[in-house]
Amino acid sequence: MITTTTPMEGAILKLPCLRSVSRNTNFTNRSSNSFPWSYRRLHISASASASASAPLVEGPKLGPGSLGHITRSDFPILHQEINGLKLVYLDNAATSQKPRAVIEALQNYYEAYNSNVHRGIHYLSAKATDEYESARQKVANFIQAAEAREIIFTRNATEAINLVAYSWGLSNLKPGDEIITTIAEHHSAIVPWQIVAQKTGAVLRFVNLTEDEVPDVGQLRDSLSSSTKLLVMHHVSNMLASVLPMDEVISWAHDVGAKVLVDACQSVPHMVVDVKNLDTDFLVGSSHKMCGPTGVGFLYGKSEILSGMPPFLGGGEMIADVYLDHSTYAEPPSRFEAGTPAIGEAIGLGAAIDYLSEIGMQQIHDYEMELGNYLYDRLSSVSDVRIYGPAPSRTVKRAALCSFNVKDIHPTDIATFLDQQHGVAIRSGHHCAQPLHRHLGINASARASLHFYNTKDDVDKFIDALKDTINFFTSFK
Repeated sequence: MITTTTPMEGAILKLPCLRSVSRNTNFTNRSSNSFPWSYRRLHISASASASASAPLVEGPKLGPGSLGHITRSDFPILHQEINGLKLVYLDNAATSQKPRAVIEALQNYYEAYNSNVHRGIHYLSAKATDEYESARQKVANFIQAAEAREIIFTRNATEAINLVAYSWGLSNLKPGDEIITTIAEHHSAIVPWQIVAQKTGAVLRFVNLTEDEVPDVGQLRDSLSSSTKLLVMHHVSNMLASVLPMDEVISWAHDVGAKVLVDACQSVPHMVVDVKNLDTDFLVGSSHKMCGPTGVGFLYGKSEILSGMPPFLGGGEMIADVYLDHSTYAEPPSRFEAGTPAIGEAIGLGAAIDYLSEIGMQQIHDYEMELGNYLYDRLSSVSDVRIYGPAPSRTVKRAALCSFNVKDIHPTDIATFLDQQHGVAIRSGHHCAQPLHRHLGINASARASLHFYNTKDDVDKFIDALKDTINFFTSFK
């Protein structure tokens, strides 16, 4: 059962002048530092593979020569001050920052070969088409898809899920069929299936959490039956930080003849994801969470499934021939990419993949696991803090994020104070996961989330700032 509870109450303060009333006015430890080590600029190779190559760092992973210290010079946005304080960006689960290589790829497209794709025979159009299709191949290689035509470019991961819902779902589901998902899903993996269930008579069922606040895969396995036609699940939770054993889950679903859609928005940017090994039927990802531009995402689908799906949108590009009384449709992926696509954004995503691949996804994952555990340990040591999701251990792996609440302080008050008084950017709210928050007995939480360009220093500054924030609000009691 999903628990409904009384919402947490809290004032959302606007704090333009709090420095004049804060009891802690010593901000010298938050000014820009001149680091004694040098950064090594990563040289991006268009032919880089998604596998990790030789290690970029030596010695302790979190020390001065860490991956975060090496790469952060590639991200111009990180080197600025917010409200006079050095920016500490810890909102990576919402969106990642962009390396200079991605920014330059976008600029180069618009300055050098801006044109529509698949339509012109002139040089600019041919160049744009080559780069756009090269980006598709890069996505396919990055997630180990069998071929590039299994990759559909969409506006975002939400549209990718809706594509499956409206094209595959409305065509294949009937009254009594079951769609199984979890209470920990992002709204984009719940709402489309609510709509499809209403239209088709299918039944939407939800898996609850274990005592460790992880989606209960045992309950999921027991819920699968011949009535199950689709399983929709996240790979990594954007709120609980739990990592699900998707290879096992997908195997169980296939044993009963069900299809599987994996929301990989929080896994593809942070770990090696291999769709062939997973054997998933569908998988969605989002460019802006993996150091790429906003406005583009992707759907992976097995080619034999995509070939049997009707169009999602009608218009130019997705047709074979158009007559006055009917039309015929192109083969995938064109069938699902009606109209002019986000050309520059897709090319930028390709550049982001080159950048991530040059570092190596295994190296990114290993570094983030260590930094994420450090964040969890430091945050759990702060009085009156409640962290959601499983505790990390030798057998339990957490993603590099922590959703939390502080006793008697609203998370938006915490996020506002951290931003305005310390230059620390975190997320507050329900993180597009209201059913999960209700189940946990809250209506909001704060969230600090890391990426590979973050450092131990960022975590330490966040913890110091959080303690100061707690001291400020508790001083009024």
